Amino acid sequence: MSYQHILINQEPDTKIAVVALNRPQALNALNFELMTELTAAFRAFAKDDSVSAVVLTGNDKAFAAGADIKEMATATSAEMLTKGYLEMWDELQAFKKPIVAAVSGYCLGGGAELVMVCDIIIASETAKFGQPEINIGVIPGAGGTQRLTRAVGKVKAMELILTGRQFTAEEALSMGLINKIVPVASYLDEAKKLATEIASKPPIAVRLAKEAILRAASTNLHDDVEFERRLFALLFATEDMREGMNAFIEKRKPAWKGH
Repeated sequence: MSYQHILINQEPDTKIAVVALNRPQALNALNFELMTELTAAFRAFAKDDSVSAVVLTGNDKAFAAGADIKEMATATSAEMLTKGYLEMWDELQAFKKPIVAAVSGYCLGGGAELVMVCDIIIASETAKFGQPEINIGVIPGAGGTQRLTRAVGKVKAMELILTGRQFTAEEALSMGLINKIVPVASYLDEAKKLATEIASKPPIAVRLAKEAILRAASTNLHDDVEFERRLFALLFATEDMREGMNAFIEKRKPAWKGH
């Protein structure tokens, strides 16, 4: 299958595949087409015995700066509940082989949620994380309220989500959100090295180990993400959501009305 918004390379003499998000003109914003291609690629990897681990990356400037706001700005609550866009994060979460994220530059909103679906996260010194959805009148809708809270704890997640502020790789490491920080020149190579080591292990044992660890960390994650998704969709019926997204697109400060 050919893709327009992602690049795939299978590393020679290894059992790893490298997937790069490829919308550089939009800082790899996650639109419906990109996410559709990404889930299709992972479905193919699931059936491919030559792939035992996957590296997911963007480019030096941005892993993904968030969802595509222009695409979402006119959506309704019903569309957000029924389109199937947010469920794509669930499908990637269900991928049974290990995913190593290689992150540099902006990793915000849906991009941060995509990284939290991965199993191991290697970041460059320039990586900037955040869940800034509150600034455009919504909340994280692809698992951010649930996965970030599980990763860093309630009080820190509350601060980060309610302020929407960005935070550095150093802060992400101190909170236990990521595994390692390396120079920009080597973050992708470091991720490939780690994925190659994991791919050299017995594949069934690796798959079951991942499944067991996710079960330990889940505490009914599926139901909680579904609850978040419904709250996220509800906000698409508010005037503040329209104002927030339009202000973002028009590069101005939003005027909140509280309805």
